[in-house]
Amino acid sequence: MDLTKLRAERRSRFWGKEVLPYIGYVIQSGVAVLLLFMLIAFAAWYTSLVQHIPTGLPIRWIMLIIFVPLTVNSSFRTYLQPADIVFLLPQESNMNRYFNASWISGVVYKLLGLALVFLISWPLYVRSDEHPKNFWLFLLVLIALKLLASYGCWKELRMVSRRASMAYRFLRYVILALFLAAWLWQPAGRSVIFMVLLAATYFAALRIPAKHLVAWERLIAQEKIQSGRVLMILGWFVSVSGRQQRIYSRKWLSWAGNRTPWKPQTAYRYLLMKSFVRSDILGIVLRAGILGALLVWWNRSGMLGIGIYLFFVFVVGVQLTSLLRYHSESFWLHVYPIPPGSRRINAIGLAFQIQLLFAVLMWLPLLEAGVAQLGSVFMTLAGGVILCLLFRYFAGRKKTIDDDDE
Repeated sequence: MDLTKLRAERRSRFWGKEVLPYIGYVIQSGVAVLLLFMLIAFAAWYTSLVQHIPTGLPIRWIMLIIFVPLTVNSSFRTYLQPADIVFLLPQESNMNRYFNASWISGVVYKLLGLALVFLISWPLYVRSDEHPKNFWLFLLVLIALKLLASYGCWKELRMVSRRASMAYRFLRYVILALFLAAWLWQPAGRSVIFMVLLAATYFAALRIPAKHLVAWERLIAQEKIQSGRVLMILGWFVSVSGRQQRIYSRKWLSWAGNRTPWKPQTAYRYLLMKSFVRSDILGIVLRAGILGALLVWWNRSGMLGIGIYLFFVFVVGVQLTSLLRYHSESFWLHVYPIPPGSRRINAIGLAFQIQLLFAVLMWLPLLEAGVAQLGSVFMTLAGGVILCLLFRYFAGRKKTIDDDDE
């Protein structure tokens, strides 16, 4: 069996038959125009920032916050399927030929993204830092750290113990943060010696835990998560069947939805709230809300802050449209006595309330703009509320295929 050819066929099947047919709908939705507008707005803002750098800008902390996630986060598309546990098990000793392409593609694409972000951030860094590092040396350090993080992530996926895997994942974050902090704050020679010694220690530590030759179940579960994220993004623009969603325990949010009235009309709201707090969407919305609030606070005294606020309210609304498609293919919702039409009403209402909550929270930093701009601040809040109402209005008008609603 040619394992390299098998992976190539699966990759072609996924992107060519499961993703490519929906790209036309994505383009028709206006996302290309929105991305172009975002690019122009960001270019104008970033050019102004580079030309008028604020005094005392904590550029090293900014670089640390930007590049720690970019270097640490690693993922690999294996395209494994549940049946492979049986049919590919005889090839277990030769699976390195299958995984080599996954590792290379998983690293190369991320290195390109890392290099692009570095090129964009370099003008701000070199003009703000009193003792900036050499351009090529900085880029080589980032590439080396990305390769190290990817190697560590791959080893974590093979570990027998899940606790060990989680512990080493935390260790990977700590070590990469130490690497970048040493590089940004210490002289180049001293920081390179420190990184080499710490990297050698990390390599030795990775050899300690017991590992599977092929961690079939974990890799298959990881593949479901990766493919589910791609289909989830497509689901923002068109109805996509067969989407896989990652489930998080989040026990600290177990109380969410418990105060929902116990009656048939709100039964779907209860289910939707429980699903939302355990889904990928909550994490995405939280990160967007925090980033939006920080950027709004940073630009609170100008029109740019208002534009950023409205943009992130829009982004949160787009993310929350996924709630309208939750459990759309669930068999049990056709069995339980849920009133006709309640699914759609509850989904639209919950998405509107969550978006409105984030709109208010992201608006609060604008209050520091001062009494002189109080009028524009409250007009901005009104704009955010109107944007939330528009999302609710268009979601209510959109026709969905739902047997319960017919």
